[in-house]
Amino acid sequence: MERIYLDNAAATPIDQRVLYAMLPFLTTQYGNPSSLHYFGQQARAAVHKARAQVAHSLGVQAQNIVFTSGGTEADNLAIRGYLQANHPDGGHIITTAVEHHAVLNTFQEMAYKGYNVTFLPVDENGRVDVADVQKAIRQDTILISVMYANNETGTVQPVKEIGMTAHKAGVMFHVDAVQAFGYIPIRPLADHIDLLTLCGHKIYGPKGVGALYVRQGLKVAPEAYGGSQEHHLRAGTENVAGIVGLGAASAILEEERQARCEQAAALKHFFYEHLIQHDARFRLNGSMTAALPNIINFSIRDADGSVILIALDMKGLAVSAGAACESGAVEPSHVLSAMHVHEPWLRSSIRVSFGKENTREDIEKAVHIIKAMLDLTGSKEDHHE
Repeated sequence: MERIYLDNAAATPIDQRVLYAMLPFLTTQYGNPSSLHYFGQQARAAVHKARAQVAHSLGVQAQNIVFTSGGTEADNLAIRGYLQANHPDGGHIITTAVEHHAVLNTFQEMAYKGYNVTFLPVDENGRVDVADVQKAIRQDTILISVMYANNETGTVQPVKEIGMTAHKAGVMFHVDAVQAFGYIPIRPLADHIDLLTLCGHKIYGPKGVGALYVRQGLKVAPEAYGGSQEHHLRAGTENVAGIVGLGAASAILEEERQARCEQAAALKHFFYEHLIQHDARFRLNGSMTAALPNIINFSIRDADGSVILIALDMKGLAVSAGAACESGAVEPSHVLSAMHVHEPWLRSSIRVSFGKENTREDIEKAVHIIKAMLDLTGSKEDHHE
């Protein structure tokens, strides 16, 4: 069976050029970066190069990049590390209702530890109103965390405006840019960002590696104790091959980002026009404009998301549900719930995410597969709410 992969927001295939850059550090160049001999210094130089590559892609200094095991660890290090180092006794912190669980659950844990947490609402497109951020800030507000672009809907937040608002009030600003990094040229200094998270497997790099940008002079406490690796913020021997892969993927991204954006946008608009736009069985979740070019989220009226996913996979089409499946039941997406998406659309959301290896033919086949599946199941043709 020919299979079509349209779940690039979950993980991208590793770029062959990235793999080739990594291979020596999985085979012949196996030294520990902390060792003083030739083999160790080879590895150390490779880590330095990768750090410079990631920093260059953000327009920051290499010394401000900390490598981690991925986006989740970077989010935790940013939030927990900043609070522990600067406000261990509590305070007021702000995030949104549509964050990735790496941020959402961390804020909930901070609430349990005694911090006062505000979860900002979003509009029907999943976008935060800067005025709501301004209203939420108090004298004891110490940290704001807002994702650059949502992982379910692709909605892009007004990050620069929020950053300016935060800094005007003397509040630190963290941004989870895991989804956005591959499609938006991000500049933390210009965007008033103090802490920024990214990872490798969304940009055609390896899984198991991420990075945290920490603004110069900002104190962050480590999550793990041991050696002095990663500026004393992440003890343990570095994942050299993974770090090299993230660096290579970042460098390639700088050269290809615009082309990837244009290709993904074309595929996204074709998919929308030929499947969703004129068919009342579908509902677009989010915006076609204020969103990443590679993600589209839609619901199918009165359908079961888990059943749809399984049926599409059996036809060779790989996409994601907008909700997690647990024990056979589909839990409503916290993102769509925050966007006030109601039944009968809430439990049937599908996320399609395009990548640089997808073709127009892939999307034509995907549209055909989805339409054929619905025609067979007899999905209702009621009008949109």
